[in-house]
Amino acid sequence: MLTNDKLSEWDRENFFHPSTHLAQHARGEAASRIVTGGKGVYIEDRDGNSILDAFAGLYCVNVGYGRTEIADAIAEQAKELAYYHAYVGHGTETSITLAKMILDRAPDNMSKVYFGLGGSDANETNIKLVWYYNNILGRPEKKKIISRWRGYHGSGLVTGSLTGLELFHKKFDLPLDRIIHTEAPFYFRRSDLEMSDEQFVAHCVAELEALIEREGADTIAAFIGEPVLGTGGIVPPPAGYWAAIQPILKKHDILLIADEVVTGFGRLGSMMGSDHYGIEADFITIAKGLTSAYAPLSGSIVSDRVWKVLEQGTDEYGPIGHGWTYSAHPIGAAAGVANLNLIDTLGLVANAGEVGTYLRQGLSEALSDISIVGDVRGEGMLAAVEFVRDRDGRVFFDAADKVGPQVAAALFERSKVIGRAMPQGDILGFAPPLCLTREEADIVVDAARDAVQTVAAKVR
Repeated sequence: MLTNDKLSEWDRENFFHPSTHLAQHARGEAASRIVTGGKGVYIEDRDGNSILDAFAGLYCVNVGYGRTEIADAIAEQAKELAYYHAYVGHGTETSITLAKMILDRAPDNMSKVYFGLGGSDANETNIKLVWYYNNILGRPEKKKIISRWRGYHGSGLVTGSLTGLELFHKKFDLPLDRIIHTEAPFYFRRSDLEMSDEQFVAHCVAELEALIEREGADTIAAFIGEPVLGTGGIVPPPAGYWAAIQPILKKHDILLIADEVVTGFGRLGSMMGSDHYGIEADFITIAKGLTSAYAPLSGSIVSDRVWKVLEQGTDEYGPIGHGWTYSAHPIGAAAGVANLNLIDTLGLVANAGEVGTYLRQGLSEALSDISIVGDVRGEGMLAAVEFVRDRDGRVFFDAADKVGPQVAAALFERSKVIGRAMPQGDILGFAPPLCLTREEADIVVDAARDAVQTVAAKVR
């Protein structure tokens, strides 16, 4: 039998890892981890470490690890029917059931669900459908998409262009034409420190209106945004942001895509982020929490008004020319059905709101007296700590100092807790499974304080 002794060597020699410093990994200079198991909020690695995963993989293992209900559903589906396609009207019991379950949990104005595999392909689908929609309506010039700086919407060609983070553009010839960006609702990083929340919201609205004026409303098809910025820093919007943005979009007949890959299915303490912030979207992007990552599956939820135009298009031009081989894959759908049932029966939406608030308050209290802590923020089971060189003057560290990565490394090395060093800033992110208990939240808080104090002593 092969042992694990060769795995690290095979890993370096054969495995192309995403979002990784390839040269350092290949040379064995960067930290790596081979994961072998998991239960609840903990994972285990091949060295026998039990690790509290306070980022739920990539904000995706909502129900926690080791849920046999989902594993059993996947196994039963694989034995009964491992695969059939969804083209030309074909369906399976699980895919049809899951579509119904999603729409039962979505805002009332939503009509249909198109299934893919990941958030990136779901947003690619959304943009294609936006362009199709405007072509059917006889508006071939209305094609530009407004995204926001620091937004994350995937790493494909269009979706990588929508993403407003330098790492995902650099040397990839992105962003593509038709994709334009506006200000992120990131209050802590506002350019004018004298602005109140209300003034900053007005500033974001003014920036959006100015962009629409420059580009021409008749050229702009859609606006895409996460209810809470995720990979861009875990940033809840200032109060009133979504209420102020939406009338501008409606005034100029610009569709709204709510990217709920992170916020969907309970993470904010509400079933959907659109409900949480009163967002009336034309498309909702879902993935991660849809199956808690037990199997790959994503979805594009399409509104009534968009669906009517799509139907019109197929009456005029025939079957819609869009599809993936694995759309509505029955194994992924079976995982989704079991997962959504678990979220309900375990009361995880309410737990995310309650324990998430407890975690965030604990972090704020534990870290407030450490000089390098500039901001503690979050919503539901999302939290972030941002580090600064000078809190009063809000002076940031040089990127080369890698303060955020240092804290994330210390968190793991000292306490075996995983937090994420977020890109484009010294920010430590937390997004635990929604089943996190108060006792486990206390472990995260204590570990974070120890790690931040350790790094603060080095960088002062």
